[in-house]
Amino acid sequence: MEAEHTDAQDARDRVAMEIFKEFSFEAAHRLPNVAPGHKCARLHGHSFRLQVFVAGSVGDTTGWIIDFGEIKTVVDPILKDLDHYYLNDIEGLENPTSEVLAQWIWRRLKPSLAGLSKVVVQETCTSGCVYRGEKA
Repeated sequence: MEAEHTDAQDARDRVAMEIFKEFSFEAAHRLPNVAPGHKCARLHGHSFRLQVFVAGSVGDTTGWIIDFGEIKTVVDPILKDLDHYYLNDIEGLENPTSEVLAQWIWRRLKPSLAGLSKVVVQETCTSGCVYRGEKA
């Protein structure tokens, strides 16, 4: 019976987990490439939600994949660049759709956040984008 438990435990240990930390920021934008008369062509703002996901194995000693504080440390400088700004004025966000914003955030996080697996940008309660990085 003990051997079965050990085998099951080994299988669980090999399974990668995914954690996330959620952030929010306020920003204004307009979408310059939409059809004439589209409501998003007008200047407007959102209370954006950002979820940053990190995947990996649980550490034997720590009991976690990564410290949530480490994720916050990496994300905070990015939020400072976005919060209460006009997104269209930020280099790379001249057409700041949720998709473009998710890619922009990913590219800034990836070099400093090992295990980054997904970025979710939500611009309203019901609309957003999930980005899992470039396909190789």
